[in-house]
Amino acid sequence: MPTGWPTVADLMTTRPVTIPLDAPISQALGIMRTRAYHEIPVVDRRRLAGIITFDALARRVSRASLSKVAGLLTPAPLVTANLSLPEAAEILLGSGLRGAPVVGKKGELLGVISRTDLVAALPRLTAFPHEPVARLGSPATVLLREDDTVRHLQAQFRTLEDHPLPVVNRKGRLVGAVGVADLAAVLWRPDTGGKRDLPQTTRALDVRIDSFMHTPAVTVDAGADAAEAAARMTKAKVSSVFVLEDERPTRIVGQADLLGLVVGAARAQRGSGGIEDCYVEITGLRGSSDPGLLADIDHLVAQGLKRLAHHGRPILLSVHLSPHSTHRTADITVEGRLQTDSGMFYATQTGWNLMAAVSAILEELGRQLGRKSGSRRAQSRGRRVAADDDAGDDPDLEARIRTATGDAE
Repeated sequence: MPTGWPTVADLMTTRPVTIPLDAPISQALGIMRTRAYHEIPVVDRRRLAGIITFDALARRVSRASLSKVAGLLTPAPLVTANLSLPEAAEILLGSGLRGAPVVGKKGELLGVISRTDLVAALPRLTAFPHEPVARLGSPATVLLREDDTVRHLQAQFRTLEDHPLPVVNRKGRLVGAVGVADLAAVLWRPDTGGKRDLPQTTRALDVRIDSFMHTPAVTVDAGADAAEAAARMTKAKVSSVFVLEDERPTRIVGQADLLGLVVGAARAQRGSGGIEDCYVEITGLRGSSDPGLLADIDHLVAQGLKRLAHHGRPILLSVHLSPHSTHRTADITVEGRLQTDSGMFYATQTGWNLMAAVSAILEELGRQLGRKSGSRRAQSRGRRVAADDDAGDDPDLEARIRTATGDAE
């Protein structure tokens, strides 16, 4: 285990909420609604049978609420109590889960480890990188207005599943935020519109956002670092924060962004490795109906990593895609963050051609890494030349060389 990282046993919840294998779907939905869970361990006596996820419940077709959860069971990733925080983070990020059960040697359920548990530990760890929040997360390209209605949220529902959206006033200043829970309150009670009573004739799609948004939104200043963002998330019990510049939201930093830093830091501690050991995360593609798109991006990334490896050791490559929220353009912003044994590098590209933008940021990251690598080689050569010059000025050394070579007078 990398030095300085706590284990799952140090961080997990030891008495998790569970449901039996023969429980009805309605019971799982009830727990998720009241406790805001997205995954629940399913047990057969004390042994873990699997997990039931919100995604699985949402995708069910023609299943009555009294159907058993056994029919929608999802295999759980293998998480044991002795895993380190970075190892657990990599499992959660790779599986897309917010939490996972922890099992013992006989398959018995020991507890649950969540992204929230991991993020809560980060501010006090010296091994956690203090990366500026202005370089993390995704740009706040989708902004809601106070007088927008639920109708405007329809096209952004998939984004809401990942993180809340900022709500701004006419001057562009942040006044609140809307998440899935806020929207659900309106859709469940369309006549009241959330927090403020509305006329009985008001339709759910016509409810104004300022009537149900939560305020104040949880924020950090643009000059804050990753540790401050983790502390703010933990204190406010949220999974993401908005980065503010002049009271305007510029970026959204989530738990996954912080855990990605953890994975990169841990891999850097392990020492040398090939490009196959580079951790790659591609975000912003959720909901895409074209698996070929991800395959094409993955191919570009693989080629880019080979080129990057000529200049240094890639440790973590993060590629985030952000479509612009406008009807007048189909532009998309692609951001890249590369962690290597030489440091951290950043690149961004905006355009209508997604593949060209991905290719451009990989080339830019390669140029930055190449310049850094060239500078280090030049410094190393300078030190060697200086050492040779110093040796040439040493008369005692010159005498010893002449004696050793038989040139002594």
